[in-house]
Amino acid sequence: MADSMASGLDFYQGWERYQDLLIQAISDLTPEQLNYRTADHLRSIGETVRHIIGARARWLHFVLGFDGPALVELGRWDRDDMPERTSQELTEGLRSSWAVLRDALAGWTSADLAVMVPNVDPDPGEPEEFTRQWVIWHLIEHDLHHGGEITQTLGTQGLSGADI
Repeated sequence: MADSMASGLDFYQGWERYQDLLIQAISDLTPEQLNYRTADHLRSIGETVRHIIGARARWLHFVLGFDGPALVELGRWDRDDMPERTSQELTEGLRSSWAVLRDALAGWTSADLAVMVPNVDPDPGEPEEFTRQWVIWHLIEHDLHHGGEITQTLGTQGLSGADI
């Protein structure tokens, strides 16, 4: 019974620390540094951060049902026709998308994480619905994957990334 009373944030404590490390790694990057990429066909650091923000916002809005024009706007940040962003804007995008996640997790119990949410646009073979817990894990693995890309790209330039 005690398990059902713990918040979702209790289950995913390390994610906030990783968020802080990612912000620390990009917060002072110049526009030139945000354009670093490990290969011409791969995203730049700035594009990768925009992708993290955009994906978070879309999952929060369209799948988990969080409302608000700010999430809709953040969900567009990684579109091809969107402008580049400064390190300050990217930091704010990470913080504001994380704030929605953090508040949700702080209010959800393990029972709330088991709630099913519809897959609003399933690809062939995908399930019609997910648990909130699956969505949260998907966002964590997405952050970790792309945060690793950012860290590797920074490392190739002699800069520090998310030092875990």
